[in-house]
Amino acid sequence: MRKILHADCDCFYAAIEMRDNPALRDIPLAIGGTAAQRGVIATCNYPARAFGIHSAMPTARALRLCPHLTLLPPDFPRYRDVSARIQAIFRELTPRIEPLSLDEAYLDVSEVRRFRGSATWMARWLKEETHRRTGITLSVGVAPSKFLAKIASDWDKPDGLTVIPPEAVEAFITELPVDRLHGVGPATAARLAALDIATCADLRRWSREALVEHFGKFGQRLFELARGIDDRPVQTERERKSVSAETTFHQDLPDLAACRAALPALVERLRSRLARHGDPPLKGSFIKVRFDDFTLTTLEAGGARVDADQFLALLEAAWQRGARPVRLLGVGARLKPAADARQLTLFT
Repeated sequence: MRKILHADCDCFYAAIEMRDNPALRDIPLAIGGTAAQRGVIATCNYPARAFGIHSAMPTARALRLCPHLTLLPPDFPRYRDVSARIQAIFRELTPRIEPLSLDEAYLDVSEVRRFRGSATWMARWLKEETHRRTGITLSVGVAPSKFLAKIASDWDKPDGLTVIPPEAVEAFITELPVDRLHGVGPATAARLAALDIATCADLRRWSREALVEHFGKFGQRLFELARGIDDRPVQTERERKSVSAETTFHQDLPDLAACRAALPALVERLRSRLARHGDPPLKGSFIKVRFDDFTLTTLEAGGARVDADQFLALLEAAWQRGARPVRLLGVGARLKPAADARQLTLFT
């Protein structure tokens, strides 16, 4: 039986700022861009969350919800330094680590013999050592699979420790609300509710074929998660799948002509980023357009190179979906999987 930990720093960026300036601890605090520059909230502390503020929220809206919100710009070099120190603690326990971001990671501790092999004791040690050495609190979930470990880490935040032992998995999943499943956002949750599916027990009453019919490929995933099926390994090496460049404009681009004018600079930034990654083999391109009402559309096309004309065609087709001012424009390239690239090299 696998033993997986999901460790998640509580409001990480804000926690570092509060650690270094205790005067910020009990007041609403957010880290993000300014409203004047069309910024968004990267994270916020729990006093700010009491006002309904959350990550990815436009800063202007956050300030309307909490006019006395303290807003700080992100200090990524400092955050990366703290993250590296926490990751070093993780490595003292196991080399089988899959970082997801600066503030969270999966750890496979199935083969660890310290602490008599108890994943619960390992989680407690991680929490204690991380707080002692860095002043940052961790919430940790312990479970036999990645998806359950991630749900568990979020179960009792902040500073939580939730353990789902193998013998409790069946009962836990049966009562689990479907909106707690990874990948079920507000739109999918609404579609599930319309089908009278509120818990995984409800979900289990549907066949695999019926779920695929209603939800496409994600229906297969819903079928598996409702039964606790998640055999994904902790991946110590993560393969980059895409490279992109995007801009949130200080003022909305009013029309398609303005979007066309902004496109060449983005394409050049994309080319520069690909060059920094060694110009990896490509399998396609995509464009992302966020309109002034915050609706988002993306469009993709195949291709083995960055083609300005192709991006222009994608832009024109994507813009027609909203046909309104644009606040964010992005371009990107899908990378060919390393295995495919190696196979291509063998036969050329």
